Amino acid sequence: MRIRLTLLATLILSIASIVPSAAADRFALIIGNAKYPDADAPLKEPINDARDIANELKRDGFTVDIGENLTGEGMRRAFDRLYGHIKPGTVAVIFFSGFGIQSNRQSYMIPVDAQIWTEPDVRRDGFSLETALGEINNRGAGVKIALIDASRRNPFERRFRSFSAGLAPVIAPNGTLVMYSAALSSVISDNGSDHSLFVQELLKEIRVPDLMAEETLNRTRVGVTRASRSEQVPWISSSMAEDFSFIPGSGARPASSSNPPPVPSPGPIAALPAPAAPEPPPKAEVLNPPADKPPQPNEASPAPSIGDDPTIKSLTEKLVDNPDDAGAHYRRGQVYASKGAYSLAIKDFDDSLRLNPKDVEAYNNRCWARTVIGDLQAALRDCNEALRLRPNFVDALDSRGLVNLKSGMAKNAIADFDAALKINPRLTSSLYGRGLAKKSNGSISEGELDISNAKAMDPNIVKEFASYGVH
Repeated sequence: MRIRLTLLATLILSIASIVPSAAADRFALIIGNAKYPDADAPLKEPINDARDIANELKRDGFTVDIGENLTGEGMRRAFDRLYGHIKPGTVAVIFFSGFGIQSNRQSYMIPVDAQIWTEPDVRRDGFSLETALGEINNRGAGVKIALIDASRRNPFERRFRSFSAGLAPVIAPNGTLVMYSAALSSVISDNGSDHSLFVQELLKEIRVPDLMAEETLNRTRVGVTRASRSEQVPWISSSMAEDFSFIPGSGARPASSSNPPPVPSPGPIAALPAPAAPEPPPKAEVLNPPADKPPQPNEASPAPSIGDDPTIKSLTEKLVDNPDDAGAHYRRGQVYASKGAYSLAIKDFDDSLRLNPKDVEAYNNRCWARTVIGDLQAALRDCNEALRLRPNFVDALDSRGLVNLKSGMAKNAIADFDAALKINPRLTSSLYGRGLAKKSNGSISEGELDISNAKAMDPNIVKEFASYGVH
């Protein structure tokens, strides 16, 4: 299942008394990578941004480890140092600015000496954000925050993809707050200055005393969206289970000169609209290639403003100039699907496959879109073709599992979900789907265990499957 956007985890507000995070040890790993030999020129923003973030966090009581233009070995040592500091209750922050690439549903931070020519090279040379957060969590960190400014067009993906795919959602443990500088699977261009818009807005809000971290990041999102006129909309995912402020203590630091309107709370952060801008999709916008499927509105009533969506407008203009642009059809199909306009999405995937009959991603995504609207026989043909073209394609196995689950073929669904989980044991949709299939097949206790584990990994998974018509 490739188009799902499941990673905007439900914001959990603690109502029990807890030890304040201000008393916990605070550690931050800051990395700014700018000098990539494979790029046409060094990036202007990452070094300055990394230094500014490092200086701010030092003032806020963090022990900061800053690295600039780190090689793979340098990044490995830096993460090992961070892991070595973690103990129960620690607050840990990761900031990375440079090139990032998504692969196999994970986002990878790329060192400056990466040798990337094929997609497997990404997983070999890159550093998985999901893995880093998991390691920090396993060592007992109470609050985990990742600030990733890496949604840039990069020189590597053109070697094995026709476009830069941006970053993917993160399956993060409880107590985690993640922010990307741009929407899922989208890319932005540097603004030509020595500092990124994202970091400028972030620093304004971090400097506001007593502001909870979720609100700090949401106000940053509002500021970036406004300043970019909705061309750049950061993505946030929160599963914070306790209050945390970068600057606790009333009056500890001067307030920000900018004063965005107060943001409603509680609620999923990324679902909050940006003032003075068209309301973003309920869960962050997806472009290409998607890493998950979003909770879906009804097919019969897509958002009335869908034709005004700037991404759709841009892609439509490209297709007016060149109707045979398979990549534009594919990418527009992703956006349509993310907004619940499945018929339009399927038509774009049809055109993409007409122009590129071996596009395995398009087959898989059309399989999923057809599954959601109930065209199960056609969906099964698409998933089978995707797996013929790419055996053991985990996303197609996941999608076909959903097809079989909705078709009442519990044994087949279990087999597909088993195969997907063997490749990626943290694939929440396959774990939850397998649980439902096992219960349907009579293995009640085994099914309940899968369902319980999946819900612990992603509290939104029940609602997501219900939106597919699966309960």
